[in-house]
Amino acid sequence: MTVENIPSVEETASDLIRTIDDGDLASLASTVAALPTGRIVELAGRLSERELALMFRPLTKDRALEVFEALSPALQSDLVDGLQDSQVAALFAELDPDDRAWLFDELPASVASRLLRGLPPRDRQLTAEVLGYPQGSVGRRMSPEYVSVRPDRTADCALRRVREKGREAETVYTLPVVDDHRRLVGVISLRDLFEAEPGTVVADLMQEPHAAQAASDAEEAARRCTELGLLALPIVDSESRLVGILTVDDAVRILRDAEKEDSARQGGVEPLSRPYLSTPALSLMRSRVVWLLVLAVGATLTVRVLSAFEATLEQVTVLALFVPLLIGTGGNTGNQAATTVTRAIAVNEVRPRDALRVLAREARVGGSLGILLGTLGFTITAVVFDPQIGAVIGLTLLAVCTAAATVGGLMPLAARAIGADPAVFSNPFISTFVDAAGLVIYFAIARAVLGI
Repeated sequence: MTVENIPSVEETASDLIRTIDDGDLASLASTVAALPTGRIVELAGRLSERELALMFRPLTKDRALEVFEALSPALQSDLVDGLQDSQVAALFAELDPDDRAWLFDELPASVASRLLRGLPPRDRQLTAEVLGYPQGSVGRRMSPEYVSVRPDRTADCALRRVREKGREAETVYTLPVVDDHRRLVGVISLRDLFEAEPGTVVADLMQEPHAAQAASDAEEAARRCTELGLLALPIVDSESRLVGILTVDDAVRILRDAEKEDSARQGGVEPLSRPYLSTPALSLMRSRVVWLLVLAVGATLTVRVLSAFEATLEQVTVLALFVPLLIGTGGNTGNQAATTVTRAIAVNEVRPRDALRVLAREARVGGSLGILLGTLGFTITAVVFDPQIGAVIGLTLLAVCTAAATVGGLMPLAARAIGADPAVFSNPFISTFVDAAGLVIYFAIARAVLGI
């Protein structure tokens, strides 16, 4: 089959839905069996819960596990609802403990407890260890299945341990080195073990470890793992005892989810846990309505400001023409600053203690933008209307851009200082604040320049 003849995801999804509606389960099984795993995962985001379960059931055990592991936790939860208990239990037992924790966060408590009770004792214990850490912590995202070696053992002895225990571990390419009390003292790569002389002591080969506390924020640990270029980051408890590892693929997954969440909240909506096409319309509505209500309440402040300056507008009606321009420019300037600083916070480039430096930088940037836009606004308005009106617009743009950039840069830092999500304090709230403050600045300058 040529590339041109390969059906798109949309066409394949339509064909599957039509086959399901016709009740032709034999054709459904043959069609799904011929699809690559990646295509099945893509299709899952376009199907309802019932259609997803029907597509999944004909898969062989190994193929079913491969597909199930590649799905998002939300879609895995949908499958749990749609499959028979025996099939769900078999899939659940094959998952790694950290992957079970991802799924548990999406499942009702009663279903999660039933699945946990059905696990073999060792798997139940490992999963319970991960679930014992708070949501959002790296301990809940780590894998408790790892291979550790001792510093006083030889390279040959360490390799034998990898061969014996490697099948049970999440990864063996980075090996934590622990002492007799399970305290982390170093790390060693599998490559270094292979290249070393058999009698070389591990202590002579290991490197200084980078580690994260199990109770620390998962996003911060994930970012540290990726920035350092580590294949796995050891996770320790408060006494530096090794409790698990965070692999780089899980770190990337955490950062990807965090990026989606921040992007959604900066746009004034709650993040979706499911793909858009498989999310019920009611869920889409719920993800947006709260923010719309908050912004609607905030917008009343703008209305109050306009009503307070109603007399000024009656005397110089031309001022009303520039209100959308000024509040739009101020909102956009504030949003740009907030987005930049939020990103800098996420990658640990700035912290709340840097507030004064951020204030100075954003005031300088906002002032520069204000001078540029204000000069342009003055020139155009002076030619089209009146030099005095041009002066009002130019000075307002200068003041609004400076204030908006300053507030936009500081609000994410304020959010981080009080333990809130910086993205939540960003664009929607900044727009509302700048709208009201910008109007006050606008009419104050107009009264001063025009003498009204």
